[in-house]
Amino acid sequence: MKFGIIKERKNPPDRRVVFTPEELVRLKTEHPEAEIKVESSDIRVFSDEEYSNLGLEVTTDMTDCDVLFGVKEIPVDALIPNKKYFFFSHTIKFQPYNRKLLQAILEKNIELYDHETIVDANHRRLIGFGRYAGIVGAYNGFRGFGIKYELFNLPKAETLKSKDDLIVRLKRQTLPNIKIVLTGHGKVGMGAKEILDGMKIKEVQVDDFLNKKYSEPVYTQIDVLDYNKRLDGKILDNNDFYKNPKEYTSNFERFSQVADIYMAGHFHGNNAPDILTREMLLSAKNKIQVVADISCDVDGPIACTIKASTIADPFFGYLPSENKEVPFTHPGSIMVMSVDNLPCELPKDASEGFGEMFMEHVIPAFFNNDKDGILKRAKMTENGQLTERFKYLQEYVDGK
Repeated sequence: MKFGIIKERKNPPDRRVVFTPEELVRLKTEHPEAEIKVESSDIRVFSDEEYSNLGLEVTTDMTDCDVLFGVKEIPVDALIPNKKYFFFSHTIKFQPYNRKLLQAILEKNIELYDHETIVDANHRRLIGFGRYAGIVGAYNGFRGFGIKYELFNLPKAETLKSKDDLIVRLKRQTLPNIKIVLTGHGKVGMGAKEILDGMKIKEVQVDDFLNKKYSEPVYTQIDVLDYNKRLDGKILDNNDFYKNPKEYTSNFERFSQVADIYMAGHFHGNNAPDILTREMLLSAKNKIQVVADISCDVDGPIACTIKASTIADPFFGYLPSENKEVPFTHPGSIMVMSVDNLPCELPKDASEGFGEMFMEHVIPAFFNNDKDGILKRAKMTENGQLTERFKYLQEYVDGK
């Protein structure tokens, strides 16, 4: 089995990589029968020399590799036919801008394993960059707060080296007695929590957050039943919400009326109610002035996320009265951060964490006959066809 680490070719450039030099050495040590090649790149956060200095082959020819690992979408003309590829294809939700990519993958008889489709037997995702999105997103939320109120000016996360560096910079700042509400208990939400806890911001229970006043900054991390209620008034459990989301409506206004910053790290399922509505932001009782939408569902459950912002230009203003973007200096605006590729700002940490997950959950499947079905579940295409689990994409592929 010959594995290849490919160069990232998408613009804007992405400096992340699936495996760090040290993880590839570990792979080789644990599986001596594996051959490894690294495609030369002047972009990735680890230099060619860092790989070659550890005895790894760096080359420009990847045509003899069996399995190729990348992060972002691969340009159609760079795809090598008849190979196995692992990367984020951004096709499983019918993304129109990548239809041609999936068509080309089928035409070139490529076996595609999307990182998002790598799940366990209960269909829980096993790998991803969500933790690092949460870490950077929370940092950017505070950075935006400092800019909006001219309290402090933090450097961009991409100019710093690690999560620890972000926390060091944040701890130097003096925050007023603000309240921060965080949605989500998955990898994204828990990544944001790492920043809040690293700053030693006090975590409080929901009832205390809603009703008490504090002389220091505090935060609360809330679950779906904290900000949604059944239309019939019954109080059931999370499973009922997941099964019957149409029976619920948001009561997030409880939080929008007392919180200063909203950090959104939730997963929002199909048919679930909108969370932060325009009506809530229009209310005279609304207190939220900074929204760090780490999940970044454009035109989704958070009314002010009307676009994805960029690492280069992460903040914009949202004017609830007109439902439009304005400069974030506009006095009536909500400051919004909705960068959709946050982990790119911490490429070293993100690559290290991703490689560790990949080594734990995916690589063993190549050497144990895929006994847990990891590869079988993740495989999207085979022999020029969609696999059974992904047949739902056929009309998308056909352009219908």
